[in-house]
Amino acid sequence: TAFLHGNLEERILMSQPEGFIQEGNENKVCLLRKSLYGLKQSPRLWNQRFDAFMKDQKFERSCYDPCVYMRDTQTDKAIYLLLYVG
Repeated sequence: TAFLHGNLEERILMSQPEGFIQEGNENKVCLLRKSLYGLKQSPRLWNQRFDAFMKDQKFERSCYDPCVYMRDTQTDKAIYLLLYVG
């Protein structure tokens, strides 16, 4: 469900999903407000949102591996977060 939390940056319209078409409005389309499965943008948008959250929590992203976040590395209370999406 992670990809469902990405905020779209561009305007994306889609046809009405089967089973949700209202009588008399068959020619209308839906404006997406959030990303969903199948969109090429979904993984990138989710990653941007996750990265922004981690930076708000005072984590730094490793310049060697973008899946590694670090915090307080100069102290004995260092935190390392390894991100894996499978």
